[in-house]
Amino acid sequence: MAEARWLEVSLVVDGELAEALADLMARYVEGGVVVESGVRFENIDDEGSPGGPVRVFGYIPVDEKLEATRQKLESGLWHLAQITPLPQAVYRPIEDQDWMSAWKVNYHPIPVGERILILPAWIDQDPGTRIVVRIDPSMAFGTGTHPTTRLCLEFVEELCQPGMAVIDIGCGSGILSIAALKLGAVSAVAVDIDPLSVKATHENAKANGITAGLEIGEGSVDAVLAGGFAYTAAPLVLANILAPVLIRLLAGGLADLVTPGGYLALSGILAEQEEAVLQAAQSAGLAPLGRKQMGDWVSLALKKPQ
Repeated sequence: MAEARWLEVSLVVDGELAEALADLMARYVEGGVVVESGVRFENIDDEGSPGGPVRVFGYIPVDEKLEATRQKLESGLWHLAQITPLPQAVYRPIEDQDWMSAWKVNYHPIPVGERILILPAWIDQDPGTRIVVRIDPSMAFGTGTHPTTRLCLEFVEELCQPGMAVIDIGCGSGILSIAALKLGAVSAVAVDIDPLSVKATHENAKANGITAGLEIGEGSVDAVLAGGFAYTAAPLVLANILAPVLIRLLAGGLADLVTPGGYLALSGILAEQEEAVLQAAQSAGLAPLGRKQMGDWVSLALKKPQ
């Protein structure tokens, strides 16, 4: 039997914890964190149905740093468990040749809305009349499988008009910005505070043949407002993060990124958090425009008055 070259670490959690756990694990695993949701798809036209827990996993190289890395990860998991209960991490040795195939088998083409098809980067498939967005799920949160991403993509499809400029806060894999550009947006500014997400967005843009119109960088609302990017406001602003962060960003100027008459699409909101996010948005001068829900997750569209 071949010697194990990688140690897989995985935890199965509720959807609410998936992004926080993925963010923690990304500091210690190599090649990115995979977030595997319980959405099931029967065929290319099936819209899918969410359900069940989420598996978050990644791979640690088996080398001289293995034990030190594992101890640091366990320490991080312990601290996170002081905030909210976590299951024990499960470790499994993986042979080198099985590393990539170990998680690829679970990813399939995902139809979103009426026009978008999310394809894992290694799959070739006739999209029919749908617009293909290629994403490498190993690289960052935001693969199209999780309800938060799918709901926000549906709003992108509905709100993005040809020639629009877009701002994507917390871009993750870059999936929202890439989809907007493929739907006709003339340009997009995609920012994230995680350098791994910035790298993932660059790689996914390249995989989609996007060589112009997309500006990617580290930062958040304050960096865009300060003029660090091509523009400080746009008619379509996207933020698929987590509700507590959205509320904080709304208090810190997120609505100022939206031009008068423009739209803000928010996702990453659990149903019980919806009212608090809505209140924060209205306090920032935005009016409710639309709402989508999948399972426990809610996405909101808001409009800024002229």
